[in-house]
Amino acid sequence: MAVDVARTIDGADGPDHLLVQAGTGTGKSLGYLVPAVRHAVCEDERVIVSTATLALQRQIITRDLPLVAQAVADRLPRPPRIALLKGWHNYLCQHKIEGGYPADEPTLFDLPTGGERAGVAEHPAPGAASGAAALGEQVVRLREWAQETTTGDRDDLVPGVSDKAWRQVSVTALECLGAKCPLIDDCFPDQARTSAREADVVVTNHAMLGIAASGSPGVLPEHGVVIVDEAHELSDRVTAAATADLSVPVIEHAARLARRHGGVQTTDLDLAIGAFGTVVAALPAERFPDGLPDDARSAVAAVRDAARTVLSALKPDTSGGQGSQPDTGMKMAQTTMLQVFEIAERMAQDPAGHDVLWCSRAGDDGRWSGDGVSKLHAAPLAVAGLIRTHLLTERTGVFTSATLALGGTFDPVARSLGLDDDGATWTGVDVGSPFDYPQQGILYIAKHLPQPGREAATDGQLDEIADLITAAGGRTLGLFSSRRAALAVAEAMRERLDVPVLCQGDDQLPTLVKEFAADPQTCLFGTLSLWQGVDVPGPSCQLVLIDRIPFPRPDDPVKSARARAVEAAGGNGFMQVSANHAALLLAQGAGRLIRSTSDRGVVAVLDPRLATARYGSYLTRSMPDFWTTTDRRVVLSALERLSALG
Repeated sequence: MAVDVARTIDGADGPDHLLVQAGTGTGKSLGYLVPAVRHAVCEDERVIVSTATLALQRQIITRDLPLVAQAVADRLPRPPRIALLKGWHNYLCQHKIEGGYPADEPTLFDLPTGGERAGVAEHPAPGAASGAAALGEQVVRLREWAQETTTGDRDDLVPGVSDKAWRQVSVTALECLGAKCPLIDDCFPDQARTSAREADVVVTNHAMLGIAASGSPGVLPEHGVVIVDEAHELSDRVTAAATADLSVPVIEHAARLARRHGGVQTTDLDLAIGAFGTVVAALPAERFPDGLPDDARSAVAAVRDAARTVLSALKPDTSGGQGSQPDTGMKMAQTTMLQVFEIAERMAQDPAGHDVLWCSRAGDDGRWSGDGVSKLHAAPLAVAGLIRTHLLTERTGVFTSATLALGGTFDPVARSLGLDDDGATWTGVDVGSPFDYPQQGILYIAKHLPQPGREAATDGQLDEIADLITAAGGRTLGLFSSRRAALAVAEAMRERLDVPVLCQGDDQLPTLVKEFAADPQTCLFGTLSLWQGVDVPGPSCQLVLIDRIPFPRPDDPVKSARARAVEAAGGNGFMQVSANHAALLLAQGAGRLIRSTSDRGVVAVLDPRLATARYGSYLTRSMPDFWTTTDRRVVLSALERLSALG
């Protein structure tokens, strides 16, 4: 892998871009960091390394990169310079800590008193207080931490605080005063960016790549090479960064800031908010394949026009002369109103159907949650062009993951990254795995079960799950397609079985995973976070249950729109969108089983379509090469033998 990466980034006789599938345990971070460090130092060309997860980012910056730098020190003309770069809001704002920004709310927090105050510095446990008191404790703790930290990085604060508390001590890049800030010399995000501009290797995350791919200049320092670890997640992260929402609370918040800090009238905007709320509340919670309905488009256009008028009126007061302090309240009002204007303009224009537009009823997942708040959403129909244009033009890209060859080919991932359209050359390499999957694991497909329906779990599935867990003696990671299914099965197994059953939502996920790993008899059930983020080697995880093929929801607006676009272009929308989505998740989920060379176990898929449908072989080719069977007696016997071995 290191040789292939070196050939690619050196550009001598290699391709312009490289896709590397490297299985769990390969050591792929070393496989790309060694050539990256050598290239950056010797060729004086900065390399960006991006990861999807906080855990891997921390591993690279604190363990892998220092190890590489030390190991190759005598082969380099000088030590490599390394920097970590995150989004602006991930750092403390010294000016805001010192009271330089107005509070988001009239009363920011109520300070705890007496014994409560004395315990703040001791990091009180979550849930020790509630409401304003809890928020107050967290903010006071953040103020104290600000006197100690040398990075201001939120991830260095352990244990962490709520998002609401963190917003009281951080600002976005647009809200930042920049060079005008009186505390610019102590600015944590500015220091991080200065370090990045001077570094040879900069470690960042996919969210930052997503912002850069959306066309924001200057987010990343100049670089010639970008290496993307966990590359299977990049397209979704870019989509998320380029997705915008518009709702009555968002517009009302912008209007409130304009009145409070800008002193401007918002009469026209208030009228537009009322009309927008009425129209959007009556819209169906669905996608609009032909653009917004006329009345909704008119309502959004009215918001846009009124926001433009307010923006024109939001001018900072410069009468104080050269030495006057910048108006941070005005800056917040301008930033928030500008975002409303840009989102409304994007939705009202919708040029050439480049965006997917839909309406939802509250809920972070875009589904009905019961409180009646309606939102309009706009997401890019495709992100391959954004990645190609803003991340790869005149640069070399290296993309790696344990799951890149979907259905046995790199073409789907290459297509999603825009590598097939830029005229550049790319190649895909599977460097294999240190694990002997056919010897270490069994893929069991419960062919005898009925095809999953709308219910959370069928009686047949519950019986099958109970028998499998009993044979395994617990030791089960259950991966479910919905939270409803995970909860239903967890409740049923708690009634039927005499083993501990944890379910996502019972506690913080790291705590649940730790409990699961500590007791081999324990089972852990959950949804998407468990499909991709759990690393539990050893006897605690010898059975991975997958309740059904994880196709995207039929009403997923972005996936359904992309499938329609593929079909309109003469392709197979189901295979290119839905099957690829399922293949990626199946590969990730099945990958939870074997995490070391000594692991043994079973991946049980309770969906017969994996064995009977025409697309089944495409999906299984995306998974680790386990020995495959549909014979439940063989599987139950194997699990019983493993359980007996402890």
